[in-house]
Amino acid sequence: MVTTRKTDLLIIGMGAAAELAAIYAYDAMPDLDILIASKALKGKGGCSRMVQGGFNVVLDPADSHEKHLMDTLLGGKFINDQDLAEQLVREATPTVKELETVCGCFFDRHPDGHIHQKPFAGQSFDRTVHKGDLTGIEIISRTTEQIFKRRIPVLEETRAVELLLDASGQTVTGALLFNMRTGEFIAVEAAATLVATGGGPTQYRFHAPGPEKSADGIAMLYRAGTRMRDMEMIQFHPTGLIIPGSVVAGALLEEGLRGAGAYLYNGENERYMLRHAPEAAERATRDIVSRSAYLEMLAGRACSEGGVHINAAHLGAEFVLQNFPGMAERCAQFGYDLARGPVPVSPSAHFFMGGAAIDVDCKTNLNKLFVAGEDAGGVHGANRLGGNGICESCVYGRLAGKSIARFLAKECSIKETAPGMVDSLIQKLQEPFRKDSGNNPLTVRKDLQEVNWLQVGVVRNKEDMEKAYGTFDTLKKEHAYCAVSGNNCYNMVYNVWLDTQNLLDVSVIATASAMLRDETRGAHTRLDFPEQRNDYGLFNTFLIKGDNGKPETEKKPVVFSRKSLQECLTWKK
Repeated sequence: MVTTRKTDLLIIGMGAAAELAAIYAYDAMPDLDILIASKALKGKGGCSRMVQGGFNVVLDPADSHEKHLMDTLLGGKFINDQDLAEQLVREATPTVKELETVCGCFFDRHPDGHIHQKPFAGQSFDRTVHKGDLTGIEIISRTTEQIFKRRIPVLEETRAVELLLDASGQTVTGALLFNMRTGEFIAVEAAATLVATGGGPTQYRFHAPGPEKSADGIAMLYRAGTRMRDMEMIQFHPTGLIIPGSVVAGALLEEGLRGAGAYLYNGENERYMLRHAPEAAERATRDIVSRSAYLEMLAGRACSEGGVHINAAHLGAEFVLQNFPGMAERCAQFGYDLARGPVPVSPSAHFFMGGAAIDVDCKTNLNKLFVAGEDAGGVHGANRLGGNGICESCVYGRLAGKSIARFLAKECSIKETAPGMVDSLIQKLQEPFRKDSGNNPLTVRKDLQEVNWLQVGVVRNKEDMEKAYGTFDTLKKEHAYCAVSGNNCYNMVYNVWLDTQNLLDVSVIATASAMLRDETRGAHTRLDFPEQRNDYGLFNTFLIKGDNGKPETEKKPVVFSRKSLQECLTWKK
């Protein structure tokens, strides 16, 4: 069954980027008809809500936007889109202020009343604004209240399954949605569409995002013909909890814990970061700390649980419990005492630095299509600094809302979807129900996660990536022969089938991009090319879906629009 609906603005997702886009588009044009589609319940899903650490922003007079920009470019190993990075740090300041004044967020403060900012790795100044270690809950709780206040309609537990296109294939006309509660398909046509689903690289054995995340936005964007960039750059957070047999294995112990002075030890009780990064040690950037942990594990120096240990006991139990109550409680749920002893952790797939190629107005190469947050690429380059993620979501959500309002003030027509497209998509999406027997989607997903973890994970080499690329074709065929029983309504196995389709597509494009880069840079570590090569690697990778269904790739030189390479190389923190 399919119903149709028209709206001025369709927003796919309900994290910080999506909600702020809705708020600012509404405030600019209160008569705008806005519709939000959320895979989860209102305010209860996504990655923004899970943010523990905080929001990087220049507030202190001793800090500067230039310092924040240079930290971001150095962390990104010089391949950031500098126009986007500069916009991020400049617009972060008014954005965080408006989170308090417009949305009602209240961040931690010093006794004299000014906002407290704590240290995070890779930064030259303590600029991370936070609410204890539960910052995301504060932001999403308040922004969700503002969605209610403005009476912006939300389709809960309704996932987007495909972007819709006009007959030319160059204009996005909306999206085909699937209501997981009722099993109903909804074809929504819109004058503008914003994809802000958040990324969620859950195609790995250990991953930080929640189980509902499956890179839906990135996969849909690619299939629709959106130009994608830097998809090889997948960040692994260095400290994901090891919890055998749990769906929350990989959940994070955030950056602030290491910023406050927690240490990392291998299975031989060696504080190994003093060897891998003697100057910064545990406060090195995420790519360095994750790579170091994985290499310790690979060398046979893992702890008994299979990863490494983080230990904050020397900071004092009272300090840990007061400053990191959320993490301490999470650890206690699984029998670990964060305040008094070691906790086993592993690198955990966390964030896509790559995504849709956008301009400063969040526009893509397709007409009427906007992207914000983790579904977009370019801001972070080869590695994202802790605290710059929720910053990006909020800054670019706010900017997207304003940009879309300006766009719709001039162009509010709704284009017609290509004839037959909706029916064809639904027929294809119902194929698993037509089989009496076949493969299990959960098995295919698990196999995919193992292939990615072992062959396109924290460290990579040419031989493994080529094997993985071939294996993905095999897994796609296995996915095509999956069978699902029952009906559409609240069918977990069917939703895993949909998830796995997206994770397969994202795995293909990430690996295709990774095979273009014969060097180590940021989150992309090559054992066969262990050095960062500035004489070779100062390029961005781009790809688009070809007529044969395979990604067509290209490399383009980095544009040093704001800071030269020499300025980046000689910058002193």
